[in-house]
Amino acid sequence: MAIPSDGYPRTAARSPRVQVVETTDSTNADVVAAVTHDPAGWPHLSLLVTDDQRAGRGRLDRSWTAPAGTALAVSLVVDASTIPLALRGWVPLAAGAAMTRAIRTQLTGHGGTAELKWPNDVLVDGGKICGILAEAVPETFDTVVVGAGINTRMSRADLPVTTATSFAAIGAECDDDRLLADYVEHFGELLSHLSSGGAERVHRDIEKLCTTIGREVTVSLPDGTSVRGRASRLDADGRLVVESGTIETIVSAGDVVHVR
Repeated sequence: MAIPSDGYPRTAARSPRVQVVETTDSTNADVVAAVTHDPAGWPHLSLLVTDDQRAGRGRLDRSWTAPAGTALAVSLVVDASTIPLALRGWVPLAAGAAMTRAIRTQLTGHGGTAELKWPNDVLVDGGKICGILAEAVPETFDTVVVGAGINTRMSRADLPVTTATSFAAIGAECDDDRLLADYVEHFGELLSHLSSGGAERVHRDIEKLCTTIGREVTVSLPDGTSVRGRASRLDADGRLVVESGTIETIVSAGDVVHVR
């Protein structure tokens, strides 16, 4: 499915700038460069979207590609200047929570269940349908670009791994405009709570959506080691707390596998 001729009117009603491109290597790279060159031209909640991203990147420097027309790639600008530094670690998790809610709305009446996997992957019935990558614009702590890749019309045969899924693979339709509009709206609300000191509410809302909490997990850490135990909660900074017997490990970054 090509980019709709009438654009994204629902999304445009919630975002100050919606730029659509037919194809690009990386929406995140494009937006980081654009914000660096013209910050005033890319205000808070501006976004760039395409359904043909050729060289996307995921967390832990993984590559992310999809056949043209089968997935949405969107990068959104966050003005974090009003969010206290101590709370900015919640921004990527808030993005995942917002996308989880947007995808749940798309699945209303279908029967699929969208859940958040820590820190910000979105799963549907256990399969990954969306990944998110947040990165700060160089030389500033106040602007963050949040990229998301959503598997929309990807056939089961085109899914990159057996643990992935898509709307098409589960027989569901996706209204791209409504999906993005809901994502922007929910994300904006969570960011507003962080700006106004409402971190406890954001913490509570994200924990409710997070299917990782209460699960037995194995976490592969950046240093090559791993931790296995029960994911008990998120701490005040959004980090995952894993209990192994009487030992608690605080995980700020890592690749989580749900054991059961």
